Amino acid sequence: MNLPYFDAATVRASLPFDRAIRAIEDALRADTDPEIDGPRIFAPAPAGEFLLMPAVSESYTGLKVVTIAPGNPAKGEEKIQGVYLLFNSANLTPIASMDGAELTAIRTPAATLTAVKNIANAPGVTEFTTTPKVLLFGAGVQGLNHVRAAHSVFPMGTFSVVGQRPERVQALISQLATEGITVTAGNIDDVPTADVILCVTSSKTPLFDGSLPADHAIIAAVGQHGLDAREVDQSLVKRSEVVVEGRGSSWRESGNLIPARSVEEWKDIHPANLKDLVNGKFKRVDGQPTLYTGVGMAWEDLVSAAVVYEDHRSKNA
Repeated sequence: MNLPYFDAATVRASLPFDRAIRAIEDALRADTDPEIDGPRIFAPAPAGEFLLMPAVSESYTGLKVVTIAPGNPAKGEEKIQGVYLLFNSANLTPIASMDGAELTAIRTPAATLTAVKNIANAPGVTEFTTTPKVLLFGAGVQGLNHVRAAHSVFPMGTFSVVGQRPERVQALISQLATEGITVTAGNIDDVPTADVILCVTSSKTPLFDGSLPADHAIIAAVGQHGLDAREVDQSLVKRSEVVVEGRGSSWRESGNLIPARSVEEWKDIHPANLKDLVNGKFKRVDGQPTLYTGVGMAWEDLVSAAVVYEDHRSKNA
């Protein structure tokens, strides 16, 4: 079997952020349901852990296999590495493999900005500005790609980044400048005036006081998973309208939500998930910020991998 492999550059070329966001929206408007997504599977590895993420759809089935090595960045090596395996659902024949880390680096901000875009367009409050102030916490790979994705949604916005290491913030600013995206260094004092706040850090504790964001702000916290880690505090959760990536995945893994309220309380509240949001079943509440939180789901990988595969297949037909 000659199984095609799509490297990081090929994955990236097939998934510019406007296209990646559109693919997620199209899937959610069709049959994709985040509530039937399979749970993520973690297993120990010598320098960290394995993460296995299976997903199924009518046409394709996929499995992402990645390794997470927390000590790698200090050695100048990648923290997350892996491969994605794509199968034909009709007979489970392998049909392609591709760079799993690059797929993750793209689909995560695509999912986040799918949420932010549709919250901004949701009814219930004064029309959201077309020139938002976007404040990002996190200057790693996900920070870089979240700015790119946010710029694709809000091309007239202004962007600033907060990071623990000034040299990484400057590297992000310099890289994006070569792409025509202007970014400045930000700080905590920018939180009250931000229209959109994106949290994509490895911090296990809240990044700012939850009373600081403006009442109209949209906050997305997607950098952490696990019930012992949170990027936002309980006060922000309790004053916000909440949208989740998936309800089931949130009850299992969202430390942003569970300390603020019990699983039973969240089940009673039944917050909108991404499918509800994209299909117009969410209405913002005037005078309250909106908080989106996600942990990363396997269906997003499958949707994105299918775009890469079909793009390659069509070009070589």
